[in-house]
Amino acid sequence: MTEIHIPLQLMLVEDNSADAELTIDALKASRLINNVIWVKDGAKALGVLLKDQDEVQPGKQLKLALLDLRLPRVDGLEVLRQIRANPKTHLLPVVVLTSSQEESDLVRAYDLGANSYLVKPVESEAFIKAVTEIGFYWMLLNKLPGETR
Repeated sequence: MTEIHIPLQLMLVEDNSADAELTIDALKASRLINNVIWVKDGAKALGVLLKDQDEVQPGKQLKLALLDLRLPRVDGLEVLRQIRANPKTHLLPVVVLTSSQEESDLVRAYDLGANSYLVKPVESEAFIKAVTEIGFYWMLLNKLPGETR
């Protein structure tokens, strides 16, 4: 049997341009992934994830969503709730990457099915290191149902 290689994609849901650029640069610099779908609000994220818009390229598998909580239009907790409620996306790993240190946000995120909850480091070097480690684990080590590698 021939093994099929499926290029991987990551979705970044982040409204802060500086944080998004730092995240994307860290992922690309570490050579973990070069295909990042960046959306700036929760409504757009749900549109891409649940309505098969063109951002998820044919033949590519969405392997991870990095999700901020404080988003315009639809907040991150509602995005997470809808991801878990939809049979098409319910197994997608979701890492909450947020500035919120509120215990209520952390508990609610896990109640809704977050796979991990990380508070964004303030210092840029620590932020880059955290994103690189997230990428390494979720993109290279973690295995999803149906993956062949």
